[in-house]
Amino acid sequence: MKRNNMSGETNLTALLKTMRPKLNEGEYVFCTIPASHNIDPSQIIGSFREQEGLTLILEKQMADSLGLNYTYVAAWITLTVHSSLEAVGLTAAFSNALAKEGISCNVFAAYYHDHIFVAKNDAERAMKVLQQLTSPG
Repeated sequence: MKRNNMSGETNLTALLKTMRPKLNEGEYVFCTIPASHNIDPSQIIGSFREQEGLTLILEKQMADSLGLNYTYVAAWITLTVHSSLEAVGLTAAFSNALAKEGISCNVFAAYYHDHIFVAKNDAERAMKVLQQLTSPG
């Protein structure tokens, strides 16, 4: 097994202090497609294979053009700190802070960054909550 020296930050205090949330432009949706459906991989923001089908995160406009169904329109926030997949407590810290404000979040942990999808109408409030976590007090 090859180990990468760029494993990311694991210290929760450092992660919270330097997570620098970034609100990405656009509207995003979660769709599910059968395995037989072909879609250009460059159009996919994220995916996860489940027993029931392939879940995709797509730009809303792309899902509309493909005729895919969705029920949730989201904003996409990226925590720009390089967090380790082994870090403990980061997801709990920001999801609890968002929950206290009545903001639901869907988290996608990728290799370099954590990505948070919140209801489009909650985007600005969510950014304020996350920014407050970076400088508590």
